[in-house]
Amino acid sequence: IVFAHGSRVESANESVRQVAAGLARAGGYPLVEAAFLELGHPSLAEAAELMVTQGALRILILPYFLTLGTHMERDLPRLVDSISMKNSGLRISIAPPLDGHPGLIEILRDRAEAFLQH
Repeated sequence: IVFAHGSRVESANESVRQVAAGLARAGGYPLVEAAFLELGHPSLAEAAELMVTQGALRILILPYFLTLGTHMERDLPRLVDSISMKNSGLRISIAPPLDGHPGLIEILRDRAEAFLQH
């Protein structure tokens, strides 16, 4: 599950859905869903339930958050606990936020170079 905050701007939510779809197309993962903390649909609980109904026994949550903040430290663990209580036997793992991944430096460098070339 690609898990994002969610936005009142629907195109921002759709961008997250497109990232999840791209991950699914990249292969290796039979089920991929986008989910939102708030202001987007589906919620994390809804996305997890959808995956369980499709046979998922393990769910990996990939936070689409840059840094470890309140939502990652407090809100996400509460949501995962609630999902786990409703689905005994389901294994749920949470990957770290994007901060610290070496690919971020490359992305920022690419954006800077593209901007400065104009």
